[in-house]
Amino acid sequence: MTFRAKTAPKTPWPSVPALALAVALGCAAGAPASAQQYDVLITGGTVVDGTGADRFQADVAVADGRIVLVSRQPVDRSLAAAVIDAEGQVVAPGFIDNHSHVQQTIAEYPLAENFLRQGITTLIASLHSGDQPWPMEAFASSLETAPNVGFFAGHSWTRKQVLGMDDRAPTDAELEEMKALVDQSMREGALGLSTGLLYVPANFAETEEVIELAKVAARHGGIYVSHMRNEASGLLESVAEVVRIADEAGIPAQINHHKAAGAAQWGWSEKSLAMIDSANAAGLTITHDLYPYAASSTGSSILFPQWALAGGPEEFAKRVADPDTRRRMEADMRTIFTTDRTGGDISRIQFRVLRSDESYNGKTLADYAADRGLPNDLATGIQLAIELQLKGGFSAIYHAMDEGDVIRIMQHPLSMIETDGDAVGYGIGYPHPRSYGAFPRVLARYVRELGVITLEEAVKKMTSMPARWLGRHDMGVIAEGMRADVAVFDPDVIADRATYADPHQYSVGITDLLVNGVPVIRDGGLTGEKPGRWIRGPVRRPAS
Repeated sequence: MTFRAKTAPKTPWPSVPALALAVALGCAAGAPASAQQYDVLITGGTVVDGTGADRFQADVAVADGRIVLVSRQPVDRSLAAAVIDAEGQVVAPGFIDNHSHVQQTIAEYPLAENFLRQGITTLIASLHSGDQPWPMEAFASSLETAPNVGFFAGHSWTRKQVLGMDDRAPTDAELEEMKALVDQSMREGALGLSTGLLYVPANFAETEEVIELAKVAARHGGIYVSHMRNEASGLLESVAEVVRIADEAGIPAQINHHKAAGAAQWGWSEKSLAMIDSANAAGLTITHDLYPYAASSTGSSILFPQWALAGGPEEFAKRVADPDTRRRMEADMRTIFTTDRTGGDISRIQFRVLRSDESYNGKTLADYAADRGLPNDLATGIQLAIELQLKGGFSAIYHAMDEGDVIRIMQHPLSMIETDGDAVGYGIGYPHPRSYGAFPRVLARYVRELGVITLEEAVKKMTSMPARWLGRHDMGVIAEGMRADVAVFDPDVIADRATYADPHQYSVGITDLLVNGVPVIRDGGLTGEKPGRWIRGPVRRPAS
């Protein structure tokens, strides 16, 4: 996307020293000067501050976009312009979504209601295979949104600008062009480099190419975030690739939506987590995140060997038409179906969007087969996948994971939470339920129902951990001087409502939500305010 700014860039986040000075001048004794008024006072709530510490009762006061007072004694309500009664509710930092597909759609859905109603106040667009905004600074500085938003330099987008859809390594000159694009993205505020190595054309890149681009991001103080090359039969090799990139590029690295896909790999998260621990013990900085579902969502391209998709739809059609090439393709697809995805049970592939016949949105590939008198088996799945790819392909939900791995990854001390969700209009399309419910689902199923992590641990994974990872030391904690991104929710009510069969259902339990001190949800209803800020890079101090 090419975008021209319509307004001047917004002021970037203040530096930590500047913040400390402002807090010292405005709230030196932890209480306001006699003439000071609070914009918002949140009274009587149970504070879960985001650090993992035990919860406590306190009033929280906000002024000029900051938390200026956290008092264990009641605060005079008359000092505040607005009061939120949080008795019986939790007061926590606003949730930070580590990975969401909003890099361009956020301009179309600036209120991001499906995210706000999860308690999310910051969206991070580590875009993987999608296209990044370009020029980034013009796009990002012109946004007016309810949540805060941050962007990455995209490897897939960068590669397409130089190599298109070619299945080859870049020449030295082409690699320099790609490095220059990443360099410009970083200079314009990208948080780091993001890769989607499962997808065409990123899948065509050798590890060495990614290392060279990651070095550019590292020089600017960026981080590396990856949808790994293979989250199923190649899971362990893919984790090793992330570790190698972090090591050789000298960059902190993050694995997005860590999972073990395919029944043959269930339980492998124990091995992949051990690899992350070993890398950190060796002096690298590796972290990871997850969404709390046992089903993934992506395009139909993952059912094909990537070589079959090189060059785009016309080249794919030529390969299908050649008998020898098609036999080779089908042989590779049998391995992909049985090892990496859903085996011969094609009812586990549920259409989100079937471009050639949207009446099947929400139905399964087995439904499509049955209507044509075909059995639910592997041979049918392969033939129909080829047929539908020729007609434009589809996006789908793949029920191919085990909840035991989800829990094990969630319990790991370095894991954080993400949605991997889309900005959606209510009732439009057929999204994965994670777009509506990921964060409340953690609090409802895994904290309240199963008790596999505590409320304090869950909130920490949603707030201070991603804030520190992104270098935002004035976010993610309920404490004086911090940015006033605040979520107020009922711990006994908060829950996801979206299902695979009926995804367009907002989560419940978020009663009030502040972004930069401005209510974007008040008494359960959207206010329409757009106080979001651009979370601009770098994440860390750039190399000299």
